[in-house]
Amino acid sequence: MFHPLCPSSVMPFRIGDKWTGMLVRCLEAGPRRFTELRVTLRAVTPKVLSETLRAMERDGLLTRTPYAENPPRVEYALTPLGRTLVPLLDAARDWSTAHLPELLAARRAHESAESRCASPDPGPPSVLAPPPGIMDACDSKRSPGNGSASALPTVCST
Repeated sequence: MFHPLCPSSVMPFRIGDKWTGMLVRCLEAGPRRFTELRVTLRAVTPKVLSETLRAMERDGLLTRTPYAENPPRVEYALTPLGRTLVPLLDAARDWSTAHLPELLAARRAHESAESRCASPDPGPPSVLAPPPGIMDACDSKRSPGNGSASALPTVCST
């Protein structure tokens, strides 16, 4: 049962949402400005990016540092707590990579079974394969213990 104060109920929503993991990856090598994050994560709207950054800041996963400059400048950086998510994301990526053929086969089997059903409303189609280039974009190309800027995931190498 969901309880708002139970850590095992709350944090999976934060780290499992659509953008938090990508933001952790983008901030892994160091601070970034909002506009840099927008360029890197082209599919996220400014509103959703702002909401996600605010939620991550509220949860102590990143810091927001405003600078008294004209034009105004704000940088976002992972906190030590936010950095603890990196090994979890590495493990999830490794698991996904190892099991991608099985996952895709299961999706194809499910789609095939659904197509045999004469349902008046089949709902939205599921994704049978990742979009072209997504595996390249998700590949962090990091070697263990390498925290350099060149170790950024391809999706964040702007």
